[in-house]
Order: sequence, then structure tokens, then C-alpha cells
Amino acid sequence: MRVNFVISEVATGLRRNLTMTVAMILTTAISLGLMGTGLLIAGMISDMKEIYYDKVQVSIFLAEGVTEEQRAAIEAELSSSTEVKSFIYENKDEAYERFQQQFSQQPELVQNTPPDALPESFRVELVNPERYPVIAEQFPNGENGVDQVRDEGDFLDRLFSLLNGARNATIAVAVVQALAALLLISNTIQLAAFNRRNETSIMRLVGASRWYTQLPFILEAALAGLIGALLAIGGLVLTKVLFVDRTLSGPIKAGIIPPVDWGQIALISPIIAGAGVGLAAVAAYVTLRLYVRL
Repeated sequence: MRVNFVISEVATGLRRNLTMTVAMILTTAISLGLMGTGLLIAGMISDMKEIYYDKVQVSIFLAEGVTEEQRAAIEAELSSSTEVKSFIYENKDEAYERFQQQFSQQPELVQNTPPDALPESFRVELVNPERYPVIAEQFPNGENGVDQVRDEGDFLDRLFSLLNGARNATIAVAVVQALAALLLISNTIQLAAFNRRNETSIMRLVGASRWYTQLPFILEAALAGLIGALLAIGGLVLTKVLFVDRTLSGPIKAGIIPPVDWGQIALISPIIAGAGVGLAAVAAYVTLRLYVRL
């Protein structure tokens, strides 16, 4: 097999259908970029679950006018409860100090929050976090110095449900874009085969195999898929540098959300490249087998 001939045929095919090739590359890049974004979001969700679910607590916020006797009664009840694994008391100064540490990268928020805005509280770790209703019944809101009992696990469930929805929506859009890219690849290959039907007919007459005449078209699609994958990877790199590392630097440094490191991008890059090349090549091969006689 003459490698130079195959390469020249691939270059010729890409030049002849330049506009469709560019459209195919861009569509592939968008779909693969969305797929990569979905994978990164899934990794972030997994990391956030490890960070937060290990620290799930029940917060018992005390009323503004809570007395020392009421505070002592709450502490005694927590100490004697078999549902409580451990607890700590946090006064207003300690709550404000923790707030400053958590939002140290957002000075405007800290400056606009007065020191007495955060209530004193008991932060309770349960033996079984699913037994939160028992604690809520023991310390009803608005009674005996208790202002509100809040289950942080419930908030996390809603948060992760929202993040999972964003991930699923991103992947769904990526699938739709991938289908559009596959259809565009199929149409491009059909058009390229039609434009070169005389050349391929002559090649078959002089003894070239079907695989030999099909290979340039498959390589065209695979090359376009590879370029699209490289553009998608480049888009993820730019998103990390320009958006994640800059816009989200505050929450990341505060430990609110996990960072997106280069290792994660390096891990999914081969997946993106393989998907781009593989899907394009398979789409081209199937098209040639079903719709084109070479």
C-alpha cells in the first residue's frame, strides 16, 4: 500500500470539502468539549461528596435572648442523648471567626457582615445522620432558647441534586451535538465519495481492494475527529485557566468547592481524543458500507 498516495488523497479530500470539514470539526469539538465538561463536573461532585458528607452535622442555632440556664439544659440533653456522637458549642465570636476564615477570599462579604450577625449554636455530629428527625423533635424550633435546628445533610442533598442535574443536562446536550456531528460526518463522507467516484472506479478496475479505496475517506473523518478533540481539550484548558482558576479562586481557596487540577484534564484528554477519532472513523466506515459503493 502506497502511504504517500493515501496521505495525498486524505489532504485532497479535506481541501475539496473545506467548509463541511470545518463544520464537522467544530461540531465534533463542541460535543467533545461538553462531554469533557460533564466528566469534570462528575469528578467535582464526587470530590465534594467526600469533603462534605464526612462533615455532615446538625446545627442547633440558639435564639437571641437565650439564657444561661437554657443553654446549659440544651448541653445536658445533648450529652445524655444516645443519638449524639459529639458536639461543640460555638459562641458568636467563634462563629464570626469561622465565617471570616471560610470567606477570606471574599473580603466584601466579610466587611458587610457585622460580628454579631451570626448566632451562637451547638454543632452536633450524630451517630446516624439519617436520625436527624429525632434531634429535631428533642429541640423544637422557637422553644427553650432554640431558634432553629438545621440538618446540613438536607441542604447537601439539594445541592448535589442540582449539580447532578447540571451534569446530566451537559451530557444530554453533548449527546445531541454528537449525533449532529455523526450525521455531518456521514454527509461529508458521502459527498467526498461522490466527488471522487471516477478516481475510485478506476482504482477498483485496476485491482484495488474495497478497503484500499475506503481508507482515505475513513482517515479524513478520523483526522477531523482528532482535530475536533484537540480543540475540545484546548477549550477545557482555557476554561480552567480563565474561569475556574480566576473566577472561582475564592471558593476554591476557602475549601467550599474542590479545584480542577491538571491531572483531571490529563486523565480525560485521552478519552476525548479516542472518542473523537473512534466515532468519526466508525461513522465514516458505516456510511461507506451502507450508502456508498466503492
